[in-house]
This record gives sequence, C-alpha cells and structure tokens, in this order.
Amino acid sequence: MRAKKLSIRKSVIVAVLTVALSVTSTWAAAREKVLYSFNGKQGYYPYAGLILGASGTHLYGMTSEGGQGCGGSGCGTIFGLTLAADLRWTEQLLYTFNHDDGRYGFDPQSGLIVDAAGNLYGTTYYGGAHGYGTVFELMPTASGGWTEKVLHSFTNNGKDGYYPCANLVFDAAGNLYGATNLGGFYSVGTVFELTPNDDGSWREKVLRSFNNSFNFNGRDGFYPEAGLILNASGYLYGTTLYGGLYGDGTVFELRPNEDGSWTEKVLHSFNTNGKDGYYPYAGLVLDTAGNLYGATYAGGTYDDGTVFVLTATSGTWAERLLHSFSARGKDGYNPYAALILDAAGNLYGTTLNGGAHNSGTVFELTPTAGEPWTEKVLHHFAHDGRDGINPYAGLIFDVAGNLYGTTAEGGTYDDGTVFEVTP
Repeated sequence: MRAKKLSIRKSVIVAVLTVALSVTSTWAAAREKVLYSFNGKQGYYPYAGLILGASGTHLYGMTSEGGQGCGGSGCGTIFGLTLAADLRWTEQLLYTFNHDDGRYGFDPQSGLIVDAAGNLYGTTYYGGAHGYGTVFELMPTASGGWTEKVLHSFTNNGKDGYYPCANLVFDAAGNLYGATNLGGFYSVGTVFELTPNDDGSWREKVLRSFNNSFNFNGRDGFYPEAGLILNASGYLYGTTLYGGLYGDGTVFELRPNEDGSWTEKVLHSFNTNGKDGYYPYAGLVLDTAGNLYGATYAGGTYDDGTVFVLTATSGTWAERLLHSFSARGKDGYNPYAALILDAAGNLYGTTLNGGAHNSGTVFELTPTAGEPWTEKVLHHFAHDGRDGINPYAGLIFDVAGNLYGTTAEGGTYDDGTVFEVTP
C-alpha cells in the first residue's frame, strides 16, 4: 500500500518548535493511546503529521483521501481534534477537498502550519487552476466554519515547480517557503517563495530549480520530498531524495543574496557505500548550536536506514551517523519523517516499518559520550484492530512532554489513527 507516497511521482512553525525544544526527557517508560481512528467519511490515510493550536487543546492535520461528499477516493480532508474537560479528544471535519472541482486542490500530502491569527496553510499534490497542485490557506469564520483560499496554483510551464508534497515554513516577515517534487527548468523539483501582496493576493518566485544535468557535474540534488527549515540568518536547509556526487540524495543550503537571488550549496552527498545512509525522504531539524539532524530511509550498517548529524567546521560540513536501524531484531527501520529535539538534546522520531510487530515504531535517541547514540523504542505499533500501523509522519510535543503523531493505516477501520505517547 501507499506506493505513490514512496514514489518520486507522487513544520510546525516557531511556536511549536519552541515547545519541542523546551521539553526535557523523562522517558523511563511510555504508554500509547489511540485518540482517534479515521474512517472514509471523515477522511483516511493521514500521511502527514500534526500541529498543536496555540491553546494547547487543539490538534490539526490532514488526510490524503476521503471526506464527506467526495466524488473520488483521492480528495482528502483537514481535521481538528479538541481536548474536552473530561480529557477526551473529539474530532471535527474542518474541510473536504473536492475531487470533482479540482481548482481548489486535492490529495494533500503535506502537514499544516498555522499563523498567529489561527489560519492554517498547506499544499495539495494535485488540483488547482492547472491541475499540478496548490498552496492554500484555511481561515476560520465568525460562524465557526472554515473558508479555503488558494494562494498559488502550480503549473507545468518549464519554469514553475509542480506536485508539492512537503510542508511549508514561514519567515519572520510572513513569507512562505516550500519545495515541489517536480518542475522547474530541469523538471526535477524546485524551492519556491510566496510573498503576500497588499491586495491579499500572493506572488510566487522560484528560488532554485534543481539540476540533474551531466553538465552540472552530477553534484546537485533533485526530487525534494521533505519540507524546509530556516535558521536565524534566513538560510534555508533541506534534503533531496536523489542526486549529489553519488546519486543517492543530498542535504543542501540556500542563502539569500543582496540582489534577491539565492545561492545553493550542497552540504552533503549521501552514498550507498555500506557506511553512509541514503534516500532522505525526511527533512531536517536544527539545534541551538547550528547542527543539522536528519534521517535516511535506507543505508547504514544494515541498509535499513540511519539517523545522522551534520556539523559545520571551517566552512565545510562533516557528517556522523548516530544510529543505524536494523530489521534483524525488534528495532524499527525505514525512518520516513523528520525528527524532533528536546531541551536535553534527545531526538525523537518514527520508523515506517519494524518493531516487535513489524508495523513501525516510536523511538528516542539519547546522546552518549561515544558513538553510536543510545536508542530506546518507546512504542511498537501492532496490527491488532485498535492500534495504528505504519507512521509516515513525524512527532510533535505538547507543553507537558507528551508526543503526538499519526499512522497511515490501522485503527478501528484500518484507515489510520491519531495517537499519543505519554511518558
């Protein structure tokens, strides 16, 4: 299942990142609870993760398919979960994308971000004015409903990118940044910026067209799958699934120039050499020292995926593997999503496969004096008719240090779940 998610054809904003970095690890033991099981009418297959509302009592996310009144299976929904006084979570369907009228976009693959006013932003893989995906905003109304607005419709015109499957990120000025899986001058993906105009419209600018041409020495990455992150200097960082010196993916940096252009630098080229990881579907996370952490779907000692760190040293970046996943025991393997950090420097994430029941895991990595880091599996997902399975998405923290995420399948109806892991 979900071949299209793994195929190349197919962020939480600062407030939530601050929450994540303020949490200290207390994971002596952990318990998991399914907060919601999806079914077709309310959406199904939530491949993207969650965001936490400002009040701390609302979770928001998207499903890639389903929804009430959906004319085709690949519509998708935007949903919210609200924590009630009795500590139960109730689900509300906020919006259903319309497959029959695709100008508003459908089949969202990415997660959401939220602005200070409570408006939600995301992307759809298909649809829009030209059928190649959209960037949208979902705004709460005075009556308690929600209204969608398409900020940009991607087009396959040889310049614009198309098929966006990654999360967006805001800068301090309110501009949006993202990546498309395909398109641009070389048809292998782009990085774009959306800037708000005074009249309420948005204008798009392609900051980088990735280049897989042999004339470019094969060093550039291409086919970006993950979202971008910003540092305090306004530099963008991301990953590409393929390309680089060995063709196995890259970590890249984009720096703004005074003339409005951007300069790309490949910080690391992944390698199928039995030591390095490769195929980074996941994005990156930045610590306070400027180190970049990420995960690769494959590679490492057992070719089952890795967690790595990139450290800047004298103008270059050095990579270290912190963990190699293994399918040979009860460890998880094939990490697909970005990691999160707590204040103590511990990393948390999910694996798509593996664990005691071969249905994926939630894990913690703790720094040690030597290498590799110490891994602890916090939860083994089980295909038991209740638990979720196969988490494509990463995790978020709440202020109490609980972890929240989604699974693409499993639950009561086998259509995916929202879950909580509590220390």
